[in-house]
Amino acid sequence: MPGNVTGSLLRHRRAVLVVAVLLALLGGAAGATVFDRMKGGGFDDPGAESGRAAAALAGEFGQDDMNLVLLVRAPGGVDSPAAVRAGAALSERLAGEPGVSATVSYWTAGQPDQLRGDDGDMALVLAALSGDDTEAAKTLDALEPRYAGERDGLTVTFGGPAVVGKELGEASERDAVRGEMIAFPLMLVVLVLIFGSLVAAALPLITGLITILLSFGLLWALAGVTDVNVFAVNVVTLLGLGLAVDYSLLMVSRYREEVAAGHGTEAAIRRTMRSAGRTVVFSAVTVAVTLAGLAWFPLLALRSMAYAGIAVALLTALTTLVVLPALLAVLGPRIEKGRLRRRGTAKSAQPQGFWHRVASFVMRRPLPVATLATALLLLLGAPFLGLTMGTADERTLPESSPARQVAEEMRGGFASGESQALAVVLPDPSGGPAGLDTYAADLSALDGVARVDTAGGSYAAGERVAEPGPQHEQYAAPGGDAVWLSVVPGPLSNDEAEDLVHDVRALPAPGEALVGGQTAVNMDGVDAITGRLPVAGLTLAVAMYVLLFLLTGSVLLPLLAMLLSALGLTATFGALVAGFQDGRLAGLLDFTSTGTIVGTVPVLLFAIAFGLGMDYQVFMLSRIREEYEAGGDPVAAVAMGLERIGRIVTAAAATLSIVFLAFVVSEITFLKALGVCLPLAVLMDATLVRGALLPAAMRLAGRATWWLPRWLRPVHDRIGLRESAAPERDDSPAPEPAAAGRG
Repeated sequence: MPGNVTGSLLRHRRAVLVVAVLLALLGGAAGATVFDRMKGGGFDDPGAESGRAAAALAGEFGQDDMNLVLLVRAPGGVDSPAAVRAGAALSERLAGEPGVSATVSYWTAGQPDQLRGDDGDMALVLAALSGDDTEAAKTLDALEPRYAGERDGLTVTFGGPAVVGKELGEASERDAVRGEMIAFPLMLVVLVLIFGSLVAAALPLITGLITILLSFGLLWALAGVTDVNVFAVNVVTLLGLGLAVDYSLLMVSRYREEVAAGHGTEAAIRRTMRSAGRTVVFSAVTVAVTLAGLAWFPLLALRSMAYAGIAVALLTALTTLVVLPALLAVLGPRIEKGRLRRRGTAKSAQPQGFWHRVASFVMRRPLPVATLATALLLLLGAPFLGLTMGTADERTLPESSPARQVAEEMRGGFASGESQALAVVLPDPSGGPAGLDTYAADLSALDGVARVDTAGGSYAAGERVAEPGPQHEQYAAPGGDAVWLSVVPGPLSNDEAEDLVHDVRALPAPGEALVGGQTAVNMDGVDAITGRLPVAGLTLAVAMYVLLFLLTGSVLLPLLAMLLSALGLTATFGALVAGFQDGRLAGLLDFTSTGTIVGTVPVLLFAIAFGLGMDYQVFMLSRIREEYEAGGDPVAAVAMGLERIGRIVTAAAATLSIVFLAFVVSEITFLKALGVCLPLAVLMDATLVRGALLPAAMRLAGRATWWLPRWLRPVHDRIGLRESAAPERDDSPAPEPAAAGRG
């Protein structure tokens, strides 16, 4: 930050703090309604075949997905006269509700066996709620109080995709509050142990709290101009808190180091801003660039996190560089008040510290250390080779969830999977009625298909079983040639349902056929992720290389840094598969293993973990480069740089791990996965990567680590980053002796 800006901050320190607090309060007030502006769902690709099928159903036929299921129990049987009267009245009343575009009920559709439970005590009422997931959730809020529970001798339970989405959103909101309540007190304890002073420990938390409140306001504003997925709130607020604490640790530690070197309060702040402050800016840009890679994916859940993550990373840096210097200026020597233990003189410049000894040990035997560390990481990451990606369903919710209970009842107690029906849209069919008849019969003959309904009637086992009637008119577009077919499977597992989608798409059709339905949506979402991975990875690698080149002034070191950060993630992804896909942590963390990993989780995990890994690389490489420029010895620079920054990065990793561990108490399985894997990624990066692989790699490369072609030097001299603070005149009062001794 330019010196004149820093000077202005210091002169108006109290005004800066007042404005920051007022803005934070406004952000907190906006945060009270931020979840109302968030979007649910977000795991589908609107441009995929299933998305185009849904758009055609809505546009050509006025049909929405059957996303609401009412599981109705009748103690005397669903065919008793009382149950028939009550069920028909309930179905007719539901069909007339605002926001309900279509219904199919056991009692109003001729009592078909497919909508009747095997034991005769349960029946289904299916409904299509119009609008997106957010509008569907609002409709549910209006319907549930009037329909759920005991009604005229019937017991009604709500389920289906719309209810799953609503429950996921509500659980996400509870998790965000619970996570912050857990993280703050634990972080205070850790920060007191790190700084030894209550006042100094409070500074990162104050900065983090202001950042969180401002983040809520920012998310509220973002949701007004673009769609933001509800899960972005959890990730972004905790990421904002974690980065705020990381950056505050770096700044406060550097400030105390400058005070200990004999500089007055204002001079120490200026030098901190010109050194660590620049690193904070560069680090925030690095994290923002990494999260920007999520924008390549068409899924709202990832794209909205890209937008919000970029904004919050930059907001966190801005808050740290504005609020924290003002706090330091106001406190001055009082930052050491509330000290719980004495602190000796600064030892960061002494070559006998722990991290100096670790680096020296590694660099005396770099090849064996690098080989062992790499082998260990690859061994821990081996389970990732068996990754199977899927999508979020009701099993990501706890067993107490009504939506999950309804889904399990339907899976075990009904002869067909009405809620798993596929919608096949023929926008311009050929062959006339005969062609449609043949195609519908062929569909009904596929393994796993119980029934096919379309404009030509109903089909089963390769034959027409019902002639066209009034109930089939909905399958033909009014005033057009387009038709659609409802392919109702039997009770299928997820794997069997996906096989059926493949079979339907492979079957020759009379014209273009668009296959939709929830299973097809899920499959297309996973395909969208895997299809965009190469371009997202390539652009991220290029952008990160350029940023690290500007930081290090080396053409080799950026490659090493990216390679080591990626290698450090292998153990994390191995734990993801072993712990959650294979279910080895299911008993400990109380979740149901589905045999798959939600497709968005590995991508989001990589973006956050890689970004934070590069964040720590920026911290370390900035300080190592400073030592190298001061002494010119590449070996000594690594040892001294690691010694100076090692304690700070360790502290940052510990506090950030606490922030992410708060996800473990989530009610949602894939958020639990982030709660386990993100801390593991941070700790692996802060130990094996920083303590072993980075020193070993830099020792093996020697002076080539810092090689810069002559023709690139003017580029780096012009726009490169330098952390070292140039000497400046110190006009501020000298620090009090006691404060200087404790610095």
